[in-house]
Amino acid sequence: MLKDTKRRILQMLIAVVVAIAIILASMVLWKWTHAIQSDQDRKNLQKVLRTIVKDQGESALLSLSGIPVSDIFYGDEGLSLFEEGAQPWRYSASEMQNISVYDKVNRSVVHITTTMDVTVNSFMDVLPAQGTGSGIVLSLDGYILTNAHVVEKAKSLKVTLYNEQSYEAKLIGLDSEDDLAVIQITVDKDTTLYPIDLGTSDDLKIGQKVIAIGNPFGYDRTMTVGVVSGLNRPVRTSEGKIIMNAIQTDASINPGNSGGPLLNSQSEVIGINSSIYSTNGNSQGINFAIPIDTAIAIIPDLIKLGRVSRGWLDIATVQLTPQLVSYGKLSVDKGVLVSQVVTGGLSEKAGLKGGTQMVQYGSSVIYLGGDIITAIGTTAIKDLNDLYLALLHTRSGDKVKVTVNRKGETKTIDVQLIERTAQHVSALVR
Repeated sequence: MLKDTKRRILQMLIAVVVAIAIILASMVLWKWTHAIQSDQDRKNLQKVLRTIVKDQGESALLSLSGIPVSDIFYGDEGLSLFEEGAQPWRYSASEMQNISVYDKVNRSVVHITTTMDVTVNSFMDVLPAQGTGSGIVLSLDGYILTNAHVVEKAKSLKVTLYNEQSYEAKLIGLDSEDDLAVIQITVDKDTTLYPIDLGTSDDLKIGQKVIAIGNPFGYDRTMTVGVVSGLNRPVRTSEGKIIMNAIQTDASINPGNSGGPLLNSQSEVIGINSSIYSTNGNSQGINFAIPIDTAIAIIPDLIKLGRVSRGWLDIATVQLTPQLVSYGKLSVDKGVLVSQVVTGGLSEKAGLKGGTQMVQYGSSVIYLGGDIITAIGTTAIKDLNDLYLALLHTRSGDKVKVTVNRKGETKTIDVQLIERTAQHVSALVR
């Protein structure tokens, strides 16, 4: 009897343990299944939210959550938000950014006044005429970067600083080809110079906000705001200069802005304002700046030598077009055609071949059958702008490896470079 009782108690205990184990297993299984479902739901939600951000922006996402947003500032450390509502916000994030840039940079921008003997009156007297422009302080020892066309014909130069103090300046170096120049002033011991921060123009994006500061019509340190409207523009200025690889912007630039900085939202110079496209002489929303990377590359030469030596190929070039490729039955559709080589020149001696078949090409005469340049060193050459950029940092006398397609066969030739002139660059813009 006792044994039966013990057996029944043991069976009951086992049944209870099994029941508890089943319940616990069921709970674990339910939680695990629920966690998987929750994780999947979270991933699906994240996917939907990312789509909203991609298509409509962060403000739309915040609006869905019931948070009204006035403005968003995108920075390296994330987003800064300004909420809408009854709070008396004085400035938006975008306005604060503009104010911050101006406060940091305006003392680095100078007003350049030039005097030149150019005007002749009815008595054939040579009279002084004044010009005006802008510049940026490069260093504590008074070096200032500006446009070449601001200073190159000047008989005298005067620089006015942020504190209204004026100083005579001397020309240190000038590069007419890239429309850049360095001048220098010597200030008194009580005056502090504020060198500007130089950024890079290599990673600019169309649509990126830019800020221009200069002296249009003599109004000192005027600030205008716009965006990058285009990149890598070849531009012929009103003075007949050719600016390659220019930055196009709609930030208002007028006479007197020349030589002033084009800035990004981090207060860094990304360009030197140089020219405007206009039918009436004033800004019409198409303005151009020289990339700061171009300036950085030549400033040491301007300070040390007073000029810049650049390399070039002594050849006549033609950019390939679909029509030209089809007409000439060419074996490649990207590159630069060597129309002619200078007789007895370095390129001819190295082995580059010009064309022999003369044809009318638009308003020009070119020669087909010559080499097609497809690379300089390791840089692929698809058009004339690529050729310009590939040789931008070379000097006359340097040797470069030129890869060409010669009637379907690829050849690499070592070519010594000549001194590049403004005429060479002008030939790139037709």
